Amino acid sequence: MSYEVRQFEPSDINSVVTINRTCLPENYPEQFFMGLHYHAPKAFLVATIEESVIGYIMCRIERGISNYGRLPVKKGHIVSVAVMPELREQGIGTKLIVTALEEMSNYGATEYFLEVRKSNSEAVSVYETLCFDIKKVLRGYYRDGEDAYLMSKKGSEEVEDSAIE
Repeated sequence: MSYEVRQFEPSDINSVVTINRTCLPENYPEQFFMGLHYHAPKAFLVATIEESVIGYIMCRIERGISNYGRLPVKKGHIVSVAVMPELREQGIGTKLIVTALEEMSNYGATEYFLEVRKSNSEAVSVYETLCFDIKKVLRGYYRDGEDAYLMSKKGSEEVEDSAIE
């Protein structure tokens, strides 16, 4: 199975919204996706097979206090990532994440973070493989009351190519 990762284009919006609604309990309006694309277009990526969008990652660049000290830094925030269920466990999500990290660093991000459901052990495992650390538990973070892990990673940590395969 051959797939490619490329920048999101506005014409991809219907596919991305469909993937979001199919894969995740957190659904966003079209305007939310487009707003993230407007502010950090290089960090909004899709995975495709033969021109069909099969996954996405959308990120934003924020300024805040470092998760590894007290200094202000530019942070890359992974807002949402999803791959169609029948195409998981083939490295597509990992490739989306690794590529997004590279793109966020091009915007000057030196740290990265995300929130993930505590119950989503598969995603937590992928993030740990990519050198993200659990920094804290966010109690009742999700609309349904489930807790989230806040996971963070320093920008200088390299990911081995074997993590993508």
